[in-house]
Amino acid sequence: MAFLKSTFVIFSRVLLVLGILGLSAFGLAYWYSFEATGTTPKASHLQTITASAQWENGRFKNRLAQEAVSVMKMLKGAFFDASPLGSPDTPIPFEVRQKSDFQHTPASGLRVTWFGHSSLLIEIEGKRILIDPVWGEHASPLPLGVKRFFQPAIALDDLPELDFVLISHDHYDHLDMETVKSLQGRNIKWFVPLGVGAHLGYWGVPQQNIREFDWWDAIKLGSVKITSVPARHSSGRALTRSDTKKTLWSGWAINGDIHSVFYSGDTSMHDEFREIGERLGPFDVSIIEAGAYNPIWRDNHLGPEQAVIANRLVQGKVMIPVHWGMFDLAFHSWTEPVERVLQAAEKSGTTIFVPKVGGSYEPGMTGVPEKWWPDIEWQDADAHPVWSTKVDHLIHTPIVQR
Repeated sequence: MAFLKSTFVIFSRVLLVLGILGLSAFGLAYWYSFEATGTTPKASHLQTITASAQWENGRFKNRLAQEAVSVMKMLKGAFFDASPLGSPDTPIPFEVRQKSDFQHTPASGLRVTWFGHSSLLIEIEGKRILIDPVWGEHASPLPLGVKRFFQPAIALDDLPELDFVLISHDHYDHLDMETVKSLQGRNIKWFVPLGVGAHLGYWGVPQQNIREFDWWDAIKLGSVKITSVPARHSSGRALTRSDTKKTLWSGWAINGDIHSVFYSGDTSMHDEFREIGERLGPFDVSIIEAGAYNPIWRDNHLGPEQAVIANRLVQGKVMIPVHWGMFDLAFHSWTEPVERVLQAAEKSGTTIFVPKVGGSYEPGMTGVPEKWWPDIEWQDADAHPVWSTKVDHLIHTPIVQR
């Protein structure tokens, strides 16, 4: 009897400890997710935001959107359409970088380094610009969920001195709380679309280090001009309607005296690509999202073939496809975006450069891209179209060889 009583007491204590640990873990996860969602713009933000031509009926407007994304279609796709090859089953080769690699400015005056997905370092005419930096383990408000395929190619502490950071929008795969907090000690300037500064301020970035941009707003730093340009996407971090589209999304044009770079941000096809090219192009390099696409969200992402068309419209001389190769965010195999980009580029005579993760591009680097990813089955483009009928005049215009 004494043995049973002793066993019961021990068992009860074990359950109590496990319960406390479980509640603590839940509490920490809840607190983390609550903090990671950021906050919606308030007070002083709202006066500027509501004056924007992009603001309509209490939120920013995806002006060409045809229909809301169907949650049921997304769930169906996740269960029945997702590729078993959505993530690599062997380690991805990447170039490990360190601060000494960026000690000297590039002789060409321009260097673009890709750290995976849409995280980039742009060195242009003496300025160093970090774009959409995501060094965190997960593209999620919780420390679980969508996990990166590989560790960062360079430690944040090893990044060279930065002049400023550009953010395209507030989705988790582009705006990472952990990374923002880790960069605070550098006293960096942050250039963001309207409203995104609310998240940064909530996480401790001083307001004097934040500048918000509407489309076509620009600032010149030395010889380099930074312009926020139109994109066709969405925003939101809390996954509720009250949070959706409360902050703006944009692409960026970076124009120096000699060199220029276009970054699309996340976007689907839209008329203003042509205007971007006419006003700010041609571009030595166009960095265009080409992955995480599906007809379900055709009003939010380009897809590979449209990425090549967008490159032509903005007058990009060399295109670097991004938004692929680090997170499993769609239903296609992880190598499909780059394979389809290369196929479309070959048909149109478009010059493509595909660096390894951690790899760099400078003007003059030409030739067939080194294929560092494996040969795996991918969906033929004709069987998996991604387009929007509202811009048929752009999509179905033949891509002529330059």
